[in-house]
Amino acid sequence: MTNRYGPAFALLLAGVLALISVGPAVAQTEYTIEGQVTDESTSEVLPGANVQIEGTNFGTATETDGEFSFTAQLQPGEYRVRVSFVGYETATRMVELTDQEVVTLDPFQLGVSAARVDEVIVTGQAGPTERKELGNAISSIEAAELQDTPKSSTLQSLQGKLAGVRVQQSSGDPAGGTDIRLRGTGTVLGAASPLIVVDGVIISNDSPELIQVGGTTQNRLIDINPNDIARIEVVKGAAAAALYGSRANNGVVQIFTKSGQEGETEVTYSTRVKTQAVRKTLDVNMAQNEQGQFLDNSGDPLPEGQRRFDFQDFIFDRAYGTEQYLSISGSSGDTRFFTSGGYLGSQGIVDESGFQRFNGTARLQHTVNDWFNVSAGARYAFSKSDDVPNGGLNTLYGALTGFIFGPNTFDPRPNEAGEFPDDAAFSNPLEVQSRFDFGQTTDRFIGDIQLDLTPFDGLSIDYTLGLDTYDQTGTAFIPRGVSTPGFETGFSRRAELSNLQLNSDLNVRYEASIRDGLTSTSLIGGTLQHESEESFNAQSQDLPPIAETVGGGTSSREFGEFRSPLTVYGVFGQQSFGLADRLFVTGALRLDASSSFGEGDRWQLYPKVSTSYVISEQDFWRGAIGSVLPSFKLRGSVGWSGGLTSIGAFDRFTVYNAQSFDGNPGLQPAPQLGAQGVRPERQREIEVGADFSLISDRLSVEFTYYNQRTEDLLLTKSLAPTTGFNTELANIGTVENNGIELRARGVALNRSDVRWVSTVTYARNRNEVTGIPGETGRVIIPSSFRVSAAQNGEPIGSYFGGAFARNEDGEVIDTEGNPMREDDDGYWRPKNCDVSESGCSGIPARAEQDQIIGNPQPDFTLAWANQVEVGDNLSIRFQVDGEFGQDVFNFTRRIGAFPSFGTLEDYERELEGDLPSGYGSGVFNIFENWVEDGTYVKLREVAVNYTIRLGALPVESVRLNAAGRNLFSIDDYSGYDPEVNIGGQRTGVRGFDFVVPPVPRTFSLGATITF
Repeated sequence: MTNRYGPAFALLLAGVLALISVGPAVAQTEYTIEGQVTDESTSEVLPGANVQIEGTNFGTATETDGEFSFTAQLQPGEYRVRVSFVGYETATRMVELTDQEVVTLDPFQLGVSAARVDEVIVTGQAGPTERKELGNAISSIEAAELQDTPKSSTLQSLQGKLAGVRVQQSSGDPAGGTDIRLRGTGTVLGAASPLIVVDGVIISNDSPELIQVGGTTQNRLIDINPNDIARIEVVKGAAAAALYGSRANNGVVQIFTKSGQEGETEVTYSTRVKTQAVRKTLDVNMAQNEQGQFLDNSGDPLPEGQRRFDFQDFIFDRAYGTEQYLSISGSSGDTRFFTSGGYLGSQGIVDESGFQRFNGTARLQHTVNDWFNVSAGARYAFSKSDDVPNGGLNTLYGALTGFIFGPNTFDPRPNEAGEFPDDAAFSNPLEVQSRFDFGQTTDRFIGDIQLDLTPFDGLSIDYTLGLDTYDQTGTAFIPRGVSTPGFETGFSRRAELSNLQLNSDLNVRYEASIRDGLTSTSLIGGTLQHESEESFNAQSQDLPPIAETVGGGTSSREFGEFRSPLTVYGVFGQQSFGLADRLFVTGALRLDASSSFGEGDRWQLYPKVSTSYVISEQDFWRGAIGSVLPSFKLRGSVGWSGGLTSIGAFDRFTVYNAQSFDGNPGLQPAPQLGAQGVRPERQREIEVGADFSLISDRLSVEFTYYNQRTEDLLLTKSLAPTTGFNTELANIGTVENNGIELRARGVALNRSDVRWVSTVTYARNRNEVTGIPGETGRVIIPSSFRVSAAQNGEPIGSYFGGAFARNEDGEVIDTEGNPMREDDDGYWRPKNCDVSESGCSGIPARAEQDQIIGNPQPDFTLAWANQVEVGDNLSIRFQVDGEFGQDVFNFTRRIGAFPSFGTLEDYERELEGDLPSGYGSGVFNIFENWVEDGTYVKLREVAVNYTIRLGALPVESVRLNAAGRNLFSIDDYSGYDPEVNIGGQRTGVRGFDFVVPPVPRTFSLGATITF
């Protein structure tokens, strides 16, 4: 499948620009506005401060000397100039433009402030809004905090930086997915990830599994180059749904990319080289007898000259990568432009794996006249991955799978004839890396056209047309003659997926001053969103020599095709009032409809009310209280929204599948009965919070409590066999999330030679499922190896399975009923007897009934980030973050300890007599034995930057960078890394470890040159 829509959209974009560029003009004057921005206390210049004329697209950023100069074509009149800089108070000034051509402003002196009450937030379709007006929490982060350390995905750069935003890198594969959750999980069968919006375009962040590579699915946000990002805003809960509708039920991540600025053309080139290595490996079985002979898995000495090997020495290798980026930004007359190109190439720490990405971006912004602006953007990405299968829940071929299933009693390297030994239980890891050929390619185009009209003062009309389309192809080839059971005669697979998303949004906003001290903002809008996904796959086995394609296979031929259209309509209205610039009240109604639901339940109404009160603006506060708390704001909101992701395009129908009967074509109903009367999942969220500052605005604190309740969960319930169906989708069950979010940001030092800004974030979420009918009150989550469950009274994704048998005192007992204790290495020992004694087995017993045995959700997350600037040239950034109290299901260790495979140190101890014979077999099906504490604290990133300023040369500055990521982890986890999940981005499968490539330690060196 080819990308059919990108060229057509680009042609439409060019036509619109050509049409509007000759539009009518209004008498305007070209003004040159110049000035300087400095630190109020130190008088140091502030390079990179943002200068903007409010209500227009005219503005720029200050140069290295803190000065700014830009041109603006405006009608004479009075305008407000706003100057903002991260960590400083925002300053505004009224400027009268008359007949002068050059306007020189007095210097702007900004005071240090960790509080950002006056910061302007672009709240989705509601438009620009000052933070103090918002009744809900919105987290934001600037480009400077995103781009100092090496990462391939935009989501990776958010790890640990925002409260209530849990980002987890589930795999160390260079193209592996990164998962994001906002305020827990509010659904079971649906997607739990937030909506992603890039420059007003709703984009796909799906993680399709086209080929089975084991826990390394690519989520498509990897196609966005982090170097293009100017700012990210994260909106959570009901507030997000009020902005973007029911598709934003899990929150919204708004990404704003760089755009052209007024002034001279600026060229930026950056280059980076990096190296990665596995941070920790597993201890493997090297069992020997007293004579120093290596033992096989039966405990017998291996033949003379034969030994055990650590296959990890061959599977993992040091990886290298490079990143190149070039951007050009500037303006010409009434048009501003930004264009960039980038390349990322990275090897994987699993030898023979790798990922490449090519990016190209262009954005034009044109001022037709003083009330009509237009912008258009085009973004293209091509990526290619070389994948090495590493096992997974559905397949047993793979490099890491071959290692863990063993045995490790043979040398996996090929002989002189290039032939690989076939002694492996499933796959020889080196044969998989050398002979298996797995890979994926993706073509992606993202484009938008945006019109901004301000026909008269107070009225603005915005229209956005956005398109996101990509084609992803995965191919898998296993040649004839491999030793992997079931694939000796060869295997070929090809899978293609084509995804298109279109959003058309119109918003009308009117701001007015009703009387002194009372302002009104009215907003109405509508949206039409369409998504279409088409997939096709084919595979076969028994390939003849040389053949690699599916058509060459002569047996096990399979193919499948699926199409999934979705259309979403939405209309909304919102009214806000501001009293004395300190009390703000907002009410909104949104009416949404989705084609996935029947006509009777399609349209749903969702209300929202929010308020904020800046108490520190009151006269009584400004005295003694204000000296301690310079700013203090209370806020609260309540709103409803609906979930759309738990139901497919045709799930409300009883689907019939093609079936042959005696050679004649026919139809047979699918096992699931149609669900015509189901409704969207409905979520209600209450949020209250306070934002305040201390120590002359040098310390700011944001505190939020929320209660999120989702009712009418869409779950699959069992049907009686007499109905002719197995299951039916129904609205049953409730899930509730309660949480606290805390963010403290402080200026620890602010001297002329050193400035230190420190930020601490804390988040806690409690998730509980209720209302699931049936005797067990439990639903096993699909595609979880029947380990993850949704059960009444427990969090979503809790582990369910075999538990230890316990006595009346709650002590674990052995098979003879004797109490046991757990030693420091996690092994169970007899408490009051010796295993050599009669009646004391030393092997734990399994409980008769399976039960909940663990929770993958953390008790809380904590992060500490620091930015230190020394003088004008040196800056240092480091971040420590961690998750506390979550469990990890170590399926890897379970397999490696089982005597039939016996590749890990657990079985070495049994062979050498440290554990009783039969210990590994005895605990194999006690799943509780393999649930470990996943608490960790990581040095997530360290970056050192030194800027050389060369103002007298064509090169303005050179910024040198040395950085590290995931440098060390403090944890008690016996596996590679507690930050792991073979389930990738699946909703209910969390913290499941089954030989996933671990997150590597990364070092990099880079340079950024600005002309």
